[in-house]
Amino acid sequence: MPALRRLLLLLAALCPPVPARGARRDGPGKIAVIGGGIGGAAASYFLRQKFGRSVRLEVLEKAALGGRLATLQLEGAGYEAGGSVIHPLNLHMKHFVKELGLSAATPHDSLAGIYNGEAFVFEESGWYIVNLLKLLWHYGLNPLRMSMWVEDILDKFMRIYRYQTHDYAFSSNERLLHALGGNDFTRLLNQTIDEALQKAGFSHKFINEVVCPAMRVNYGQGVTVNAFVGAVSLAGVESGLWSVKGGNKLVCSGLIYASKAEVIPGTVLSIEPKVRPRSSGDPVKLYYVTYNTTSGLTGDTYDIVVIAAPLGRKSANITFKNFDPPVPDFPNPYHQTVATLVHGRLNASFFGYDSSAFDFGAIFTMENPKLFFNSVGVVLPVGDVSGEGKPPLESSVWKVFSKEELTKEQLNLLFSSYDSIKVKKWLAYPQYGPPEKCPPIILHDAVYYLNGIERVASAMEMSAIAAKNAALLAFHRWYGNTDHVDQEDLHEKLKTEL
Repeated sequence: MPALRRLLLLLAALCPPVPARGARRDGPGKIAVIGGGIGGAAASYFLRQKFGRSVRLEVLEKAALGGRLATLQLEGAGYEAGGSVIHPLNLHMKHFVKELGLSAATPHDSLAGIYNGEAFVFEESGWYIVNLLKLLWHYGLNPLRMSMWVEDILDKFMRIYRYQTHDYAFSSNERLLHALGGNDFTRLLNQTIDEALQKAGFSHKFINEVVCPAMRVNYGQGVTVNAFVGAVSLAGVESGLWSVKGGNKLVCSGLIYASKAEVIPGTVLSIEPKVRPRSSGDPVKLYYVTYNTTSGLTGDTYDIVVIAAPLGRKSANITFKNFDPPVPDFPNPYHQTVATLVHGRLNASFFGYDSSAFDFGAIFTMENPKLFFNSVGVVLPVGDVSGEGKPPLESSVWKVFSKEELTKEQLNLLFSSYDSIKVKKWLAYPQYGPPEKCPPIILHDAVYYLNGIERVASAMEMSAIAAKNAALLAFHRWYGNTDHVDQEDLHEKLKTEL
């Protein structure tokens, strides 16, 4: 026996150890998230969940946290100036609000009208049955069919939550969409909402008078947007919409705080891949991020970089140095929308009404080159949780959406009197025009880009979905979990798992 033991010890010394099955590489030491809007905040939150407590997270943000979620102060109160409403089926946003201990606020009800530039083509009543009869009289069964058409798209798209719950990720937005809705979703990206609804048998009258105003208020564009973003916009006219008490931007600061990420105020100028040799094993691949702060130009190295800000000359103008292959350009233009908050009295005579008979709190518009605004509606302060006790229309705060900043003459046409005004210009969402092509998610080995999903549709929830997908993708690619990336048969596979 002693001789056998010595022989075994000798063999063990001569043979190299076999790595344990499933042994994983060390986790990343440091991750940069560029952008502190809802995409960057959600990415920080999900990256912390996946990579654990040991990784150092840094959020680089050139302005205030919140990005395109922001409030404007008017006469001592805050009002939503950017992304304003959240759909009841936006499960990530619902989870964030619950997790962060925030409260939901339901927008107040107000009567709406659709204006064609000369007269109202549809006027809402305070009675449900009257509105129903009006809709049937004007548009037949088109409104009911539209609700079913949108619901079918939402049902398929909501499969994403099941996939993400089971930790599946996709390497491109096209693969993600195809896994959810197959060729049907691909077709939606390659045709306008006008074409899609005409093919589905909707009337021109309904498309022009109902669908087009919904596009104009939500995306500042008409029925030439792609059919997928059109469906998202139409979902946004349904009931049950809500926002966050205190302002939607609270979700961003809350998620970053929950992720224990360090916020570094600075404008990112460039990203460059670096290789650091090691005494043993393969060299370490890193990324050097250069950014400008109030103290001057500086930078740091990171294992993973997640870009959560629109890339382009007018937004996150980042130079990608010495990448092989080169990172492609991002020419996709963003559409300017101007939000103007006005505390005053709307001019009823502009719309052909006597002031005593004018009781609309929301006005949506059809396409008309003479019109200088897309929509106008009463808004409440972000601290209000209900419409109870709302002020009379003559002393309301109105939000006007327009393509350009309103002139004094235009303001005087739209308002009979006003006390104060605040203006916010946004490059709010992409300029849509099918066929859409999404920028890549993977820009390099460990550089990920969230905002390409906005070519499909731009919304808070879309950014949150892209953030979780990027966090899962970064995690699986770091550890080589190829079985959880780009699984085309996910829907059927997950049916058997549940």
